[in-house]
Amino acid sequence: MIKLPDAKNPRRDTPPAELTRAALVRAALKLFGRQGFDGTSTREIAAEARANIGSIAYHFGGKEGLRAAAADFIVETIQTVAGQALGNSQAAAPPDPEAARAQLFAALERMVGFIVAQPQAGEIVQFVLRELSHPTAALDRIYDGVFEPTHRRLCLIWEQATGEPAESERTRLTVFTLIGQVIYFRIGREAVMRRMGWHDIGSAEAAKVVAVTADNLSAILAARKKQK
Repeated sequence: MIKLPDAKNPRRDTPPAELTRAALVRAALKLFGRQGFDGTSTREIAAEARANIGSIAYHFGGKEGLRAAAADFIVETIQTVAGQALGNSQAAAPPDPEAARAQLFAALERMVGFIVAQPQAGEIVQFVLRELSHPTAALDRIYDGVFEPTHRRLCLIWEQATGEPAESERTRLTVFTLIGQVIYFRIGREAVMRRMGWHDIGSAEAAKVVAVTADNLSAILAARKKQK
């Protein structure tokens, strides 16, 4: 697993090679997301990471290997965040509908807390958006490691919460809708702040987003219950 120590306060017991590797991944994640893979040179990455340009080939075999490492870091990061709220893909389903609904709300809150409020999420989302626009093998790693298993897990929890089949078209689209409303607050961050008169989106603002998205989830669950 690639760990990215705080660049300002690196752990004294972290080997220099690991610090260099982590700094290169951090720089690649930032620059590939901002400028695109083709628009970013290895020299720029090395300068951003304050590393020797030869360290890219040494640690990753080249620029393409560094992109794969950045994708793997995204997978590991989101798996950790998602796992805290959903459990892993092999975890047992919630024992009853009430527990499943509670887990859906917890997952929504966790998503907002990370995607909307954490600065690191901005670089991750930018990188992923680039990959979604121009898919490469890096997107395959992210899809297989995060998108598909996390979405499938949420669909299973939705089935337990509502009785709707997990793999039905309606369930899959509903789960995409729940995720999409959260993602907007990251990709539309600047527009949201201007319209809301916010100077930033921190924990206080994220809590307000959680309240509204939770209301949306409650309304969808209530509507499904009436349709039974």
